[in-house]
Amino acid sequence: MPRKPSKRSERKPRADAQINRERILEVAKAAFTRSGADASLDDVAKQAGVGPGTLYRHFPTRDALIEAVYHTEVGKLAAAQRELSAKLPPIEALRAWMMLFVDYIAAKQIIASALNSVVGGPSRLYDSSRVQVTGAIDALVRTAVKSGDIRKDLEPFDLLRALIGVSNVATGPDWQESARRLVDILIKGSRPMK
Repeated sequence: MPRKPSKRSERKPRADAQINRERILEVAKAAFTRSGADASLDDVAKQAGVGPGTLYRHFPTRDALIEAVYHTEVGKLAAAQRELSAKLPPIEALRAWMMLFVDYIAAKQIIASALNSVVGGPSRLYDSSRVQVTGAIDALVRTAVKSGDIRKDLEPFDLLRALIGVSNVATGPDWQESARRLVDILIKGSRPMK
C-alpha cells in the first residue's frame, strides 16, 4: 500500500529558508564566474551570510549547487516569457526575451567550466533546459505571428540558432553588445514583407 506523504514533506519552505537559498544561488553564480567549479563553498556561505550547514542543507554537494545555479538561470528565462507576454505587445515581448537570452548565454558561458564538472556532464543539464527555452520562444513567436508582427514562415528555433551562433564566436569583450545588435537585426528581418 502506497505511503501517504507526511505533512512535513508537503510544507512550503519557510520564508527565511527560501531567502537564504536564493542568496546562496546568487553568490554561488558570482563565485563560479570568478573561480569556476573550484570556488570555495565556505566562501560562498560566508558571502551569502549563512553558515556552512545552511549551505549544505540546501545543496548537499558541489554538483547540486552548480546544477541549481544553472536551473535557476533557465527558470528565470522561462518565467520571463510569461511576464513579458503579459505586459508587452507581442513583438516587443519577443525582442525583450531575446535580449534576456543573450544574458542567459553569457551566464551559461560564465559557469561553463563549473557545469563541465557535474557528474553526468552538462548535456544532461542542457537537455532539461532545452525544453523550457524552446517552449518559451515558440510561444512568443506564435503570439507575434498571430498578431501579424512576424512572418508566418518564421521558425522560432532559427532565432535561437542565430543567437547561439553569436555566442559560439564570443571571443571579445564586446560580443554581448554585438549580440544585442543582432537581436534588432533579427527582429527587423522577421517582420512581414510589405
